[in-house]
Amino acid sequence: MADLIPYIDVNPKGEVKALVVWMHGLGDSGHGFAPLVPEFKLGDDLGIRFVFPHAPVQPITINNGLPMRAWYDIASFDFNQRADEKGVRASAQALQALIDSQLKADNLTSDKLIIAGFSQGAVMAYHLGCRQLNPAAGILALSGYLSIQNKLTDEVSEAAKQTPVLAMHGTQDEIVPCQLGKQSAELVKQAGFDVTWHDYPMQHNVCAAQIAEISKWIQQRLAD
Repeated sequence: MADLIPYIDVNPKGEVKALVVWMHGLGDSGHGFAPLVPEFKLGDDLGIRFVFPHAPVQPITINNGLPMRAWYDIASFDFNQRADEKGVRASAQALQALIDSQLKADNLTSDKLIIAGFSQGAVMAYHLGCRQLNPAAGILALSGYLSIQNKLTDEVSEAAKQTPVLAMHGTQDEIVPCQLGKQSAELVKQAGFDVTWHDYPMQHNVCAAQIAEISKWIQQRLAD
């Protein structure tokens, strides 16, 4: 068996009852979002374990081939061609292996799983969440977009359509335009998912109001 993607985790004080797997954006690492966990102010009784995987280091075409952590290469500024399909699928396979192993290790079922991500990580959250064989507790897509759009309808699983989606974006995002995020959320909705959309007067980042909303949503999704 191939080695699993490396990750860091933030564990609850007591029994693990639920799992959030959260993918970072381009050039970041699992360490980038781990400090947010205390800000969610989630009760210990929820028993939520956060896992933050590290993307592999690879050359990025639009950055003159500079190697950095990324879930896929970005070959073009054209968003229709932006996400490298081969890279997205390879990372999705590796991330699914990690998710499966973490669920098994903590003796959890998929209804106690949230798949989350920011920017490139949100692309992966959409891709993975829409193709789960069993419905997850939620898909959280922050400042991201939908890759391989033309194949979503054919590849989405009926079980996954039971998974609620929370999509969030900054209206002043200069990296991934808000309109692209909104269009992506609408396409996921058209594919059969229950999608909630929120936008905020911010750039390509996360704000306090958003953290409060995410906390409320996580608690709703993972409460016993």
